[in-house]
Amino acid sequence: MFRKFLEKLHNFRLLPVFVIVSMIIGIAIGKWYGISNFELTPPIDAIKSIFHGTYEFSIGNTLALGIVVGLFMMMYPAMANIKFEDLGKATRSPKQLLIVMFFNYAIAPFFMLLLAKIFLSSEPDLYTGLVLYGLAPCIAMVIVFTYLSAGNGPLAIILVALNSIIQMVLIPVYAKLLLGEINFDVWVVGESVLLYLGIPLVAGMLTRFLGVKRFGEEWFHKLKFYLDTMSIVGLLFTLIVMFALKGDLILEKPMFIVHLAIPMTLFFWTMFVVVYLVGWKLGLNYKDAVAVGFNATGRDFEIAIAIAITAFNPTVALATVIGPLIEVPVMLALVWFAKKTEFKLFKGRE
Repeated sequence: MFRKFLEKLHNFRLLPVFVIVSMIIGIAIGKWYGISNFELTPPIDAIKSIFHGTYEFSIGNTLALGIVVGLFMMMYPAMANIKFEDLGKATRSPKQLLIVMFFNYAIAPFFMLLLAKIFLSSEPDLYTGLVLYGLAPCIAMVIVFTYLSAGNGPLAIILVALNSIIQMVLIPVYAKLLLGEINFDVWVVGESVLLYLGIPLVAGMLTRFLGVKRFGEEWFHKLKFYLDTMSIVGLLFTLIVMFALKGDLILEKPMFIVHLAIPMTLFFWTMFVVVYLVGWKLGLNYKDAVAVGFNATGRDFEIAIAIAITAFNPTVALATVIGPLIEVPVMLALVWFAKKTEFKLFKGRE
């Protein structure tokens, strides 16, 4: 019985139902506990407090850790499923790397700035939050969306690793260029890379290497079902936590969400479709086009939230927190779009 329920989680046609239920549960929890009234703790600060022995149990701290747990549950299976000998092949993909670098650093921040000017010029705090959200490419969840859409996982990891290094240098530059003088700790970028990318990567490598070495490839093939299940459960759990953070606000001020949802949805759909079709036009196969598309589309909401909390007022921080509530469902819709168009666009390409 339990196995059959888990199999339903793997049915991509049912995933939208599970996503909607998770969002409703999160909103209900947020409303019940009035979570928006609590101060939001950045996830990295909650982790640090545990190691320093200063952690205090609170709703803010607990939800911050919930985001970390949920992201690990999503990332670890994706990493464990990678054949790491394929990483070497992925580094020899100059066309794919150039496409992602161009769209991530020459197009995305300025496209988000344009959308902010068009839709939010009369709302300065929301304007700032949206621009912040567009500053940096994602360093975690794009791997999960690539994984869900059966894209090139090793290439996605290489692209994310490269973005992680580049954004440490460029985030302060873009922040000053687009928003003026901002004071924040740039090392928070490096800490985020370690937390959201490094730890799941090492855990996944060890699982695959030690597991296959000791028990064989057949054992890992059986384990894959449970790893895939963990990734989907992690996604749903993260949605619950994220929507719980602002569940009461969504019900009390729905137009606040709408103000951000319109430009963000336009950003994600436009970026993904354009980059995906550019990859198709330049002769990429489906797996590479999907990896390139998601890596040039996803935004680093963890960094945006961290900067907003430390350098701006609570309303700007709120705008960045709402960002992933919009991004995750839209990116799941893009996974569906990619899978629906695979056969039509990429038939015969390997």
